[in-house]
Amino acid sequence: MLTAAKALEKREAMLRDGYVLIENILPESLLEELRQETERLIAGHTEAPELRYQGQHIDEFAVDNPVIDRLLTWKPACDALAAMGFGDFRPEGKVIILTKEAGGPPLYWHQDWIFWNDPLSLAPWPQVVALNYYLTDTSAENGCLRVIPGSHRKRFPLHDRIVPAHEEGARYVSEDDPVMFSEDPDQVLVPVSAGDLVLLDARTLHAAGRNRTDQRRTLVLAWHLRPMDTVPDYWQGEVPAAIADRDPAAEYESLRTPGEFLKP
Repeated sequence: MLTAAKALEKREAMLRDGYVLIENILPESLLEELRQETERLIAGHTEAPELRYQGQHIDEFAVDNPVIDRLLTWKPACDALAAMGFGDFRPEGKVIILTKEAGGPPLYWHQDWIFWNDPLSLAPWPQVVALNYYLTDTSAENGCLRVIPGSHRKRFPLHDRIVPAHEEGARYVSEDDPVMFSEDPDQVLVPVSAGDLVLLDARTLHAAGRNRTDQRRTLVLAWHLRPMDTVPDYWQGEVPAAIADRDPAAEYESLRTPGEFLKP
C-alpha cells in the first residue's frame, strides 16, 4: 500500500517523466494464475507475422474471462491509482497479452497517443495510461522496457525521425532500421520484477529490447482512460489556454503523429 507521501512522489514522477514504476502490486498467487491463463491463451493463438515486433498480441475481454476481470478490478492496483489522484481512470474492459518470445526481436520506438489533433495533447496530466503488469522479471537481457522521460510533453529529435506507430507503418520496417531500433541518448531502461506495475502515459516514447534468453517474457497491458472534459481534482497548476477553451462537443480527427501541440 502506498503511503500518502509515496503516492505523491509517484504522481509527481508520472507527471514529470510520463511513466512510473509501482513495485509488488501482484501477489504470487495471482501471478501464477495469470501465468497459467496467459500460457493457455498463447497456446491457442497464432502470432501474426506483422506483429513479430510485439510478439504474441492477444486481446482478452474481462466479460469473457474471470481471471482478466479479477486483474482489472484488483484492489491494490485500484487503491494505488486512487492514492496517486488517478482514481478517475477506468479500464476499457480488456487487456492485451504481449510477449517478447525467446530470441524475439526488439520492439520499435513509438508512442500510443492518437489524439494529437486535440488540444488535450497539451495536458500536463495524463489522459490515457497503460497499466503494464509484468509476469516475469525483466532486464536488458530479455528486452525490458525503454522510455524517453519527458517525451509525453516535450518534442525530442526522435519524434521527427520515427515511422508512425503500428499499423501506420512501424510494423513493416526492417529489423535493421537505424532509427526505429536505435539506442537513443535520452533513453532509460526500466527493469522490473514479476508482479510490478508500470504506468505509462500514452504520449511517452517507448520501446523494448531484444529477448536474448531462451524464455518467453510476458506482460499484460490494460489501457485506462479518464474523462476527456474535466481537469483532475489534484491539479493546482495552470490549465493551458487551448484546453480551457476547448469545446467538449468538438470532434477531432485522430492523428498518431505529434503536431503543433508538442513543442521542443
